[in-house]
Amino acid sequence: MSEKQQLVDIATRFPGLKINLKYATADNITGRAIYSEARCLLHPEAARALEKSLAIADAAGLTLLVLDAYRPQQAQAYLWEACPNQEYVVPLSRGSNHSRGTAIDVTLLDGQGEPLDMGTDFDEMDVLSHPYHPDVPLTAQRNRLLLNAIMFGGGFVGITSEWWHFEVPGAAGYPLLDDVFTCISPDQCDGV
Repeated sequence: MSEKQQLVDIATRFPGLKINLKYATADNITGRAIYSEARCLLHPEAARALEKSLAIADAAGLTLLVLDAYRPQQAQAYLWEACPNQEYVVPLSRGSNHSRGTAIDVTLLDGQGEPLDMGTDFDEMDVLSHPYHPDVPLTAQRNRLLLNAIMFGGGFVGITSEWWHFEVPGAAGYPLLDDVFTCISPDQCDGV
């Protein structure tokens, strides 16, 4: 990995950060773990933005919970197999901003460490996952707006189809990275 491709281990950089990497567990759209290890990595620019967002959340008495960050390209292929819909999963031919280290998936925890109601689960790939969908209950809509404000304040931008996804501006202009860790193929899942 070149010097430009160095990723920051945000679990090490922010020791108190709450992390639950969903693709290292079976609690995701594929129904199985696809990461071989739970490493939470980001491009240095995204890590700097995250630092600002963490401070804003803390000032509001809230905590960010990281659900995904850097994603190996092989994992992106597995996600495409599970949901071949470009509105929610970027095809491997285009490359995900997660595979550039420039995107992060997050939600908010309250002062007691409980998740705020966002109206849908992470990875619920339908119209209700769109950040400003009118059928989302008012409380969840307010929580989504709060999450957006926290992430925008740090320097991230959102996307139109997932309330949990944020990335650095111009994320697609960064290079796709070689896989930093391996993925678990479907034939390795027996007993997992």
